[in-house]
Amino acid sequence: MNALVYRNTKTTLPGWVSTVHQNQPRGMGYETATHFVHFYGTDRGLWVISPGLTVSQKKQGTLADWVVNTFGAEDVVPSVNIVGHSIAGVWRPGISNYDDIRQGLGTTDAERHEHLQSIRLLVERLDELFLYIEPSHTGLLNYSHKARELLILACTEVENNWKRYLQAANVAPINGRDYTTNDYAKLHPKLFLSEYEISLKAYPSIAPVRPFQGWSTQQPTQSLPWYHAYNLTKHDRQGHFSEATLANCLSSVCANLVLFSVRFSPLPLYHEGGTVSALFNQLFEISLRDCLPSTFYIRSINTSAVGNPNLICFDCIRDNNNEAWTADPLVI
Repeated sequence: MNALVYRNTKTTLPGWVSTVHQNQPRGMGYETATHFVHFYGTDRGLWVISPGLTVSQKKQGTLADWVVNTFGAEDVVPSVNIVGHSIAGVWRPGISNYDDIRQGLGTTDAERHEHLQSIRLLVERLDELFLYIEPSHTGLLNYSHKARELLILACTEVENNWKRYLQAANVAPINGRDYTTNDYAKLHPKLFLSEYEISLKAYPSIAPVRPFQGWSTQQPTQSLPWYHAYNLTKHDRQGHFSEATLANCLSSVCANLVLFSVRFSPLPLYHEGGTVSALFNQLFEISLRDCLPSTFYIRSINTSAVGNPNLICFDCIRDNNNEAWTADPLVI
């Protein structure tokens, strides 16, 4: 079963303030055998879909009428994903805790910790570069041996992540031998890479970075300037040393943060604890831009355990009404 995805324009919850929809303007609704279900969500930052704002009511009439009458639903579209289903290794809003990360994204704690170690190394090296080169508009154009070293390391990690996704999807190289950007560019729409925007919190004058924006299959290498720079300076340091700029280092590290977020959600970067979260929270902020809420994940709840037929709001995880995710394989 698919859900309806919409924009909330009114609040009718008994006993609640009438402005809930102003802070939670996104809605997702579906029906079970006995109830209608609605989740509230935000429309900024990471577009959080909150299980703590689960609404249910015994079915009467149609789902479409219910979401319009109860939440003032506008811009209603069907969800892309089936309720309770996700895609392994592809985070979307709706995955919001560590159990979700394990079940809905099909990952293990060991995999997450290993990947966090790689992120820690990259972020620490970038932070060290900031001690010597100020990430100002002019400073970002500076290049050095240390910057080249970080650029090569970061882009190698990006390639490792790309390759893992293609192998997981059983996609063979186009040329029959090794993967190239002609293969990797197929991941762009499937992983929603262009949505991710990363800001430097400590340096607000620097424009936010969207490392995968504009990636195209027509120019799969050149359309990623930081990756193109990596290829140039890796193969010809003397001729293209100047490509190893702080700006390209920043973009390549941000690309790794994006790929981590896709596989494990951004949650561990903020809340895992230890050095990596401390550095991340000091330096970065992740947001989604130009995203499609219809592609978000909708958790399935056991409405037979709800019991109450009235229009109520509750926390489905706290009340143990949350059902396990079904992680479908990535198809490219």
